[in-house]
Amino acid sequence: MSDLDPAPDGHGMPAAGRSPQLTGPELRLIPARDVPLGGVRAMSVSRTLPERSLSTVGAWCFLDVAGPAEHLTRVLPHPHIGLQTVSWLLQGSILHRDSVGSEVTVKPGQLNLMTSGDGIAHSEFTPGETAEVVHLLQLWIALPADARRGPPRFEQHTDLPVVTGDGWSATVIIGAIDAAVSPATTFSPLVGAEVRIEPGATAIVPLRPDFEHAVLVPSGEIEVADTTVGPGPLAFLGSHRSEIALTAGEHGATVLLIGGEPLAEDLLMWWNFVGRDHDEIVAARDAWEAGSPRFGEVAGHNGARIPAPPMPALRLTPRRRR
Repeated sequence: MSDLDPAPDGHGMPAAGRSPQLTGPELRLIPARDVPLGGVRAMSVSRTLPERSLSTVGAWCFLDVAGPAEHLTRVLPHPHIGLQTVSWLLQGSILHRDSVGSEVTVKPGQLNLMTSGDGIAHSEFTPGETAEVVHLLQLWIALPADARRGPPRFEQHTDLPVVTGDGWSATVIIGAIDAAVSPATTFSPLVGAEVRIEPGATAIVPLRPDFEHAVLVPSGEIEVADTTVGPGPLAFLGSHRSEIALTAGEHGATVLLIGGEPLAEDLLMWWNFVGRDHDEIVAARDAWEAGSPRFGEVAGHNGARIPAPPMPALRLTPRRRR
């Protein structure tokens, strides 16, 4: 899925030479906002990244939650640059096609990781013609300078490592937790995991002190750092933690953990593009609108695709992370 807001804002990231510092442990709730997505999908998502006070967690730069809701997904081909997309389903299924020839069905518990490099296009549809209940986490990872001009690729991992404890388990989506290492390709130090906690149990999840971390609760409720967190906000945990205790409420909880080394590069996000400056964004938009081979072609749609929105009147500039 993508930022298919028909009138997207430009989201600035930390300016070059002013990289965010590891400031120690904290608990800051980043409120979710409802974002209506136009076009044939005509649905709303809950978005916590990017946000004015927190643009990134490590290299994680975008986080949407869709559903749970019954929906007939019909997202025509659209482009990406400068990022990896992580599709993590909690319920339902999505048919993914892309311009490197992939055609796979996204299912719960399986990692679908698309690396855009300098340009890729993809589509997302409900398999078949009947609406189904979908609960989806969609995340983007900003590619560092030495990887963002590389070739596009797609990988699906159906057998991910799991860390277990008393009353909880953590599926390692990206990166590593202790000795459990995901097979997913990464280009910067990262971690992403789904933690499932039984009612009343406490998960003690090992963390890297040199990472900043955050947790999101798609379902249930937890206590973390003396704060109750349920569906909606992103709880930013700061850095310098070697572990985090997550205690589930009476109905148990599903928790998304993300983290990584603070991002030091100058980034600019607009529509489905993660770039470095205004001119790069304009060039990518122009290439998509011109049907450039830069983005390839997604089979099965007879040339139908989502047009890019118009550029804003003002020049896009990075917004420094606070």
